[in-house]
Amino acid sequence: MSIRVYATSMMFKATQPFSGFLKALWNLKRTNVKIATLPSSVVVLNADNFNEIVLDETKDVLIYEKVATAFKLEEDVVISNLDVDKYTDVAEKYGVSGYPTLKLFPKGNKAGEDYRGERELDDFVSFINEKCGTSRDTKGQLTSKAGILPSLDTLVKEFVSASNDDKKTVLSKLEQEVEKLKGSSARYGKIYLKAAKSCLEKGTDYPKEEIERLQRILDKSISQAKTDEFTLKRNILSTFT
Repeated sequence: MSIRVYATSMMFKATQPFSGFLKALWNLKRTNVKIATLPSSVVVLNADNFNEIVLDETKDVLIYEKVATAFKLEEDVVISNLDVDKYTDVAEKYGVSGYPTLKLFPKGNKAGEDYRGERELDDFVSFINEKCGTSRDTKGQLTSKAGILPSLDTLVKEFVSASNDDKKTVLSKLEQEVEKLKGSSARYGKIYLKAAKSCLEKGTDYPKEEIERLQRILDKSISQAKTDEFTLKRNILSTFT
């Protein structure tokens, strides 16, 4: 989750109290509470950039610092907030009457829809994964489902069980299906093709051996971007075992 994000936008009043981890996220300026400025993954909205960001048909926009951190490597997912004390016209336009309000602006429905679920980190992450087709946990790590394309399952199984000569025929079918994919699915499809070609060249033991090699790398201290890259490869290779 192919996905090009939903825009989910948090609309809040500066005086609105929050429970749990949310209390630490907001500068309650009317009570003069000051919070040290930290690097943030949250996009701050205003009247000038609201339409450009939230109504972008290629983006899914949500809120909250911990949620933003968990999805910071998902280039199509935007976590944002809007202070409606400052931008009352935007709140009125989208029917915001209670605070905090969380709205999802999915592709195809830029009128927005209200989020009515629980407001814990787990709930937000599950919601984004479901709506945006992503596969992240609360720490921002890719899950074992990341990169897996159910639409290719049948062909992969056919490829694995085929003889070497027949594998080439199945690979051609796989290439045709991958050409139809779009967005992030197209990127995952390319990994499928690379895995299939490597299996042809290096034999049936390749997936297992490569998964073990990738896992050794993942067990080390590497960047989040590299962790994502190797996790996707490992997950997709697992379908060839």
